[in-house]
Amino acid sequence: MIDVTPELLRKMPLPDPGEGDKRARGNVLVIGGAMSVPGAVLLAGTAALRAGAGRLQIATCMSNASALAVAVPEALVLGLPETTAGGLESRAIESLKPLIARADCLLLGSGLHDDEDLAKLTDAILEATPSETTLVFDAGAIKHLREAKGVLKRREGRQIITPHAGEMAGLMGLQRSEVEADPAAVAQRAAAGFNAVIALKGACTYIATSEGDTAACREGNVGLATSGSGDVLAGVISGLAARGANAFVASCWGVLLHAKAGDRLAKRIGPLGYLARELLEQIPNIMGELAARQPAPTVAK
Repeated sequence: MIDVTPELLRKMPLPDPGEGDKRARGNVLVIGGAMSVPGAVLLAGTAALRAGAGRLQIATCMSNASALAVAVPEALVLGLPETTAGGLESRAIESLKPLIARADCLLLGSGLHDDEDLAKLTDAILEATPSETTLVFDAGAIKHLREAKGVLKRREGRQIITPHAGEMAGLMGLQRSEVEADPAAVAQRAAAGFNAVIALKGACTYIATSEGDTAACREGNVGLATSGSGDVLAGVISGLAARGANAFVASCWGVLLHAKAGDRLAKRIGPLGYLARELLEQIPNIMGELAARQPAPTVAK
């Protein structure tokens, strides 16, 4: 097992867009935001832009669309039909298809409930998404992947799943205590079983690949365990993937950026009480620092 450190990240640099325009930095599509939690997609979408993505599309409940379009003026915002429970209807797939076709990375699940319509929508999105598009699954969408193993196996491994211990238990059909007893091993099993990169969140976050590689991020602090923090992480990973980073690289970079943002806020504000939205403005500066080349050694004369 390897540790996720700045030194590791410098050995697997992010794609450099050079002088390219916003299209060279990729297009992220965030699908989520039930009527009761529209802020989840606001956080995730903004995080994708903070990670350097060039364009952002947000698809959310019709009730939330106008407010989100004003709150995130950088995004194209599409309102989708809602269920009576305030989630997304499965028939939303027809409206989503043009946005899916333009996306380099698609993030599904932020702020969505675990319900039958979401299960159907997840299946439809999997079928509609080209194999070269990176898929990121978070929150409510994760459990429904248990029935989609076959589709995931046929894809080219360009999928990332970002569960906490409870969501991992639902995905794997385990008790939460079983996941917490050996999270690294469970992450490895999930990565192999779902042909995906798994970022299993916790005090130590484990990042596992379907090829059997596992990395551990031991940085961060307890203040990151707060509402919306996971949406920020999923958005950062999605933004990096849209830029062209492969699933493992995007996950390692995203997890460490998120952890270091929390550490900076813990020093400035306190170990508890900083907000998920405050993580966002930390990301670009930390990303620049981590991407900087180490200074050349001084040669003695």
